[in-house]
Amino acid sequence: MANLVDNKKVVFDYEILDSYEAGVQLLGLEVKSLKKGQGSLKGAYVIIRGEEAFLVNANIPPYQPANTDSSYDPERPRRLLLTKKEINILGSKEQEKGLTIVPISLYNKGDKVKLRLAVARGKKKYDKRETIKKREAKREIGRTLKKEY
Repeated sequence: MANLVDNKKVVFDYEILDSYEAGVQLLGLEVKSLKKGQGSLKGAYVIIRGEEAFLVNANIPPYQPANTDSSYDPERPRRLLLTKKEINILGSKEQEKGLTIVPISLYNKGDKVKLRLAVARGKKKYDKRETIKKREAKREIGRTLKKEY
C-alpha cells in the first residue's frame, strides 16, 4: 500500500470525523501519472449527485503531455466507486451544516488505485493556532531530549 498522492493540509484545516475507502475511475494515462508521483489533491473535494459520488478539483496531469489528446482536462470530475449504502451515508453527512467530504490520499492497493476520503468539519482559526502551538511544543521537547543524550 504505497501512497501516491497525499493531501497534507487536510489534517491541519479540518477535524476528521469518519474515514472511508473508495475506488476511483481513472484513465490509463492518469494511473501512470499517479504512479510517477504527479498529481495534487489540494483544493479537491467530494460531491454526491444522485446515486453517484465524484472527486472534484483533483489535478492529475497527463503522463506524456505531448502524446495526450488536446481535449484532456486534468481537473475533470472523477467517479468514485462506493457501495449504495456508503453513498447514502455520505450524502446525508454532506447535507449536514458544517460538514464536507475531503480526500486524504490516493494510494495503491494491489493493482488498484484507491482514495482515502473523510467526512470532516472545518477548523476555526483559533483551533489551527492551537494545533501549531502543540506541534511546536512537541518539537521543542524532542530537541531538548535529544540534547540530553
